[in-house]
Amino acid sequence: MSAVPGKAARPRWGDVQRPAAAGAGPVGAQARKAGAPPIRLTRRGRIVLVALIAALSLAVGWLGTRAAVTASAGPSVEGLTSVTVQEGDTLWEIAAANPGEGDPAVRVREIMDLNGLPDPLIRPGTTLYLPRDVPGQ
Repeated sequence: MSAVPGKAARPRWGDVQRPAAAGAGPVGAQARKAGAPPIRLTRRGRIVLVALIAALSLAVGWLGTRAAVTASAGPSVEGLTSVTVQEGDTLWEIAAANPGEGDPAVRVREIMDLNGLPDPLIRPGTTLYLPRDVPGQ
């Protein structure tokens, strides 16, 4: 292949192009050369990054709500009667152990509120504090 005088040679496919000398080219190229190369993510990398950020956000939100529930100022349990739940006990039976005035449903709600129970399901071995008007079993 002979070069035609007066014409610049066109680069061919697969030719390696050398970077321009310092001081030539756009300002962004000079800045890129001075620092680290730009970060490029593939589609899969972007998906993984978004999923990681979403999972981290959910974990922080969940831990924040757990900490808020744990740190919430509940009623004082000093001097209150406590009952350890036995196999087969129900919250209704514990609340109804004192026959007398009042609906056991109201006492069940009071016991749940006092002990921070989300539902009336109790497990054996759990210690429950009882309001002053509900005696222990």
